[in-house]
Amino acid sequence: MRVRSLVLSLVLLCAGVFAVGGSLTAQEPQGGEAMATQTRTAQQGQTAAYTLPPEKLARAIAYSRIRVVLDFLGTGWGIAQLVLLLALGVVAKMRDVALGLSCNRWAQGFCFVFLLLLVTTLMDLPLDLYGHHAAAVYGQSVQGWASWAGDAAKGFLLTFVFGGLMVMLLFWVIRKSPGRWWFWFWIPAMIAVLIGVFVAPVLIDPLFNKFEPLAKTDPALVDRLEKVVARGGIEIPPDRMFLMKASEKVTTLNAYVTGYGASKRVVVWDNSISKATPDEISFIFGHEMGHYVLKHIPATLVFLGVLLLIEFYAGYRGVRWLIARYGERWRVPTQSDWGALVVLLLVLGVLSFLSEPITNGYSRMHEHEADVYGQEAIHGIVGDPQRVAQQSFQLLGEMSLTDPNPNPFVEFWTFSHPSVASRAAFAARYNPWVPGGNPKYFAK
Repeated sequence: MRVRSLVLSLVLLCAGVFAVGGSLTAQEPQGGEAMATQTRTAQQGQTAAYTLPPEKLARAIAYSRIRVVLDFLGTGWGIAQLVLLLALGVVAKMRDVALGLSCNRWAQGFCFVFLLLLVTTLMDLPLDLYGHHAAAVYGQSVQGWASWAGDAAKGFLLTFVFGGLMVMLLFWVIRKSPGRWWFWFWIPAMIAVLIGVFVAPVLIDPLFNKFEPLAKTDPALVDRLEKVVARGGIEIPPDRMFLMKASEKVTTLNAYVTGYGASKRVVVWDNSISKATPDEISFIFGHEMGHYVLKHIPATLVFLGVLLLIEFYAGYRGVRWLIARYGERWRVPTQSDWGALVVLLLVLGVLSFLSEPITNGYSRMHEHEADVYGQEAIHGIVGDPQRVAQQSFQLLGEMSLTDPNPNPFVEFWTFSHPSVASRAAFAARYNPWVPGGNPKYFAK
């Protein structure tokens, strides 16, 4: 996990929690081949439902391997750079600059956060540049470098402002309660998460992408999707359906549900509408409606809240131990020193990496439930729900250059969604409407 994401992880646990409701597409890295006969046999059945022509398969495997390397290398480098900054005394020097700037703690805190973000952003830059280059080479991105740099600058500023505010709150709580700050900070952190999830669709997301009411751009599609909504027996007003102009930056397909309360909405990428059939879009929408109906957003917030509390406590214990052992060498004497922020980020970085299988496993469970719901929701609306769902995943995999045979370890550790091959195979065989079958979410 990169340092600028780690600053926000004080509040958000991991980057991307604003879209906590989940999406249709799998954006996790993939690569490798099966390592056991049993696994290969299972994957042969899966790849029968999702296949790629030889040339595209070779590109998918190559691109998947690049993503795997960048993912693990980025995480490892993010942790290593914190150790280097501490060991080489860079953190202590940045702290001294902040202290020399002003006697005002607000000026000191924001100065330290700015310097930390600046240094680590520059250290991350080679990997970030190569990641975007690879996405462009493999046809996954059409975003120009100027636009990419603009998005990076916006991300930097958002992290600096909101991360800086939370850092100031963190150190205020540490001074007030040195032994219980991990709990007392968790409370406002969760409040910030709730506020962030609520306002992100309205204030944050439009900074990076353009959104329009789906009813304005494609009223016929809205009429069709309302049939799926009626099938679910719920209300998703047309003004909660949005089109995102993803084609200005990427070529892949996606849809997601985000926000809650008055800000809850379903977003469909324009790529999905231009490249998928109306039946496939109905399934995509049904999947997202599943997140909506099955209350995955509040459930995930509770899950992440518990995990965040555990990580904060472990962070507290880890910071105390590291400062006791290495504080003199790092010139970070106490947990109330500005440099202790980097020690905390180091502990959170390790914990975030180790907890990836837990958070991703939980996410995969929700994504599978949404797949089941979506396929059941379009029964009676499309002619062949099994084929429609399977073809949706086929299209998703083709557009995303997804390897049909991901490495089992990589899938376990990094996939936030089930593999495309397994989803396509399940969709092709799932038919609870046959005699003796029982739908999970709808009456037969």
